[in-house]
Amino acid sequence: MRVLVTGANGQLGSAMQALAAENQKHTYYFTDVHKLDICNEESVRKYVSGESIELIVNCAAYTAVDKAEDEKEPAWQLNAVAPGILARAAQVNNAAMIHLSTDYVFDGLSYVPYTEECTPSPDSVYGFSKLEGEKEVMRHCENALIIRTAWLYSIYGSNFVKTMIRLGKERDELGVVFDQIGTPTYANDLARAIYAIINKGITGGTYHFSNEGVCSWYDFALKIHRLAGITSCKVKPLHTAEYPSKANRPHYSVLDKTKIKKTFDLEIPHWEESLRSCVEFLNLRKQE
Repeated sequence: MRVLVTGANGQLGSAMQALAAENQKHTYYFTDVHKLDICNEESVRKYVSGESIELIVNCAAYTAVDKAEDEKEPAWQLNAVAPGILARAAQVNNAAMIHLSTDYVFDGLSYVPYTEECTPSPDSVYGFSKLEGEKEVMRHCENALIIRTAWLYSIYGSNFVKTMIRLGKERDELGVVFDQIGTPTYANDLARAIYAIINKGITGGTYHFSNEGVCSWYDFALKIHRLAGITSCKVKPLHTAEYPSKANRPHYSVLDKTKIKKTFDLEIPHWEESLRSCVEFLNLRKQE
């Protein structure tokens, strides 16, 4: 099978590229904005048809949550319009599609893990644009699978883990919110899950994926510093109200993963185990 992976230089796309050598059952084409403008329908159709693509994995997204409140159009184009373009190209070429989405499609007012049957109610421009992208994919591609994830981090690009390590070395004190609850997702684990789904065969629908366990951003930061050996920086718990932002953040965004685990027989690591792997890799890379 010939598989197109968009957003190849983002966190998830980079993780998929790094793990591609372990997954040679199919042929993968990794593209970024320079190789393929997914907001251009003609370019997408030509690429998908010309390369005889049989599956599209859309890892591309506009993820600047606060910036999206002011830059609505770029967020809308990449998160809502582009998925529809990809879905139509997939449908025309009898291809399947895997589309990545987010916990931000929910308002975060729940107190129990969100299942796929929960009604989305986004509370930000970013969340609304991602929900519209989901709808576009399901509207235009018959064989489509959506994976919602949350709190993504990796050894690549900019993310919470790398920021906490950097700030922990630069500052004596650091404030992190303790009243936003969720589960971190290591990009390598999500990439492995996507490869497993591809290899087992796509069963369409919406699924949730994150690592196992639950924590606050404050808990997450403490664990990052502990694993990174940072002892000179005090991590201070803050209320969300003490850390204002343009976009509203979900106060609770734990995702129920029962469906994806049962459907594809996945074993998902606990977030602390995966964080340890990530920090150890970052430490090794720094020593090289």
